Amino acid sequence: MKWNEKYSIRLSKVCVALFALTVAALALTAPWVVDWFVKFSRAMLLGREHFLLVSIYAAVPPALAVLWLLWQLLGNLQKGRVFIPQNAAYLRGVSWCCIAAAGICLASGLYYLPFLLVAVLAGFMALIVRVVKNVFEQAIILQDDADYTI
Repeated sequence: MKWNEKYSIRLSKVCVALFALTVAALALTAPWVVDWFVKFSRAMLLGREHFLLVSIYAAVPPALAVLWLLWQLLGNLQKGRVFIPQNAAYLRGVSWCCIAAAGICLASGLYYLPFLLVAVLAGFMALIVRVVKNVFEQAIILQDDADYTI
């Protein structure tokens, strides 16, 4: 089998689906996961497990939204629809979800310091996606100009 963009998009969609299942499983099992994490890691969370639960449940909607937007984007790429406004909108949505996750993690850093690192990483990811979105928007303009040039 020769690797090509078709297989790459399929692999990406499989990864998106696996992440969606993982997020859903975490949402369903969060109380047990938090209990295990606090006991296993000996983190300074004993007695504050409910804060961690709130953080997890607050992060689930943006995480699932990112995965849905990526699924839609990959579907367009699979159909050969690359430089279209809809894809730029999907990337914009992904960046806003990353900003939301950064905010949730920033607030969570008030009770558990490692969340501050995750907040910085989520903010950096938002910046990267935002730059890619801007590149897409410029490519859409160039594509439109080329389409209307005789």
